Amino acid sequence: MREWQRYLPAGILGLGCLLLGAGHTQQTPASLSAPLTTLPTQLEGYRGADRTISDAERRVAGVSSYLFRGFERDSAVAFSVYVGYYDRQVQGKTIHSPKNCLPGAGWEVVSAREEQLEVGSGTVPVNRYTLVNAGNKAVVYYWYQGRGRVESNEYRVKLQLLRDSALRGRSEEALVRVVVPVLDSEADAAALARRVSARLVPELFRVLPA
Repeated sequence: MREWQRYLPAGILGLGCLLLGAGHTQQTPASLSAPLTTLPTQLEGYRGADRTISDAERRVAGVSSYLFRGFERDSAVAFSVYVGYYDRQVQGKTIHSPKNCLPGAGWEVVSAREEQLEVGSGTVPVNRYTLVNAGNKAVVYYWYQGRGRVESNEYRVKLQLLRDSALRGRSEEALVRVVVPVLDSEADAAALARRVSARLVPELFRVLPA
């Protein structure tokens, strides 16, 4: 390894801290264009019912607003949708990656990959995880959405956050997660998760700040 390469990570970290510090002085919270509750209450023939998370969980997550909605048909839960919105991200109040949170909640990652999701006239990157926990299996799709973009990679999300915070004074963003329990086949669960996710992306752009 060349000598200068040894100091590259520290240099990037230092630059990031400077940019983030500059951005903090300019930021103002960005309000939603419409409440998260205006997102569709029916998806793929399933009807949604809103759920609540505890005050303690909300404080840990640091969200400004959230939506946690379970969708069911014939009294059977088919999938859930979670959207955690941050109107301004600062130290101690940033999005927590499901890559870290899900294993901490007892879920074991069986497979993980990035997929391209077709939405409208183009595609966007999302994460697809298959998880198991105490004999239960689920397919999870999640991504980050805000400031006019959809992103799956946590490193790109952080770099974009630092840049937009410093140059635009904006750091608002949403974490979106779709969880589909595997009841019959993983392929069926993944297909449902993809359809629901493709429907949510444009709907979220409707409610997120322009």
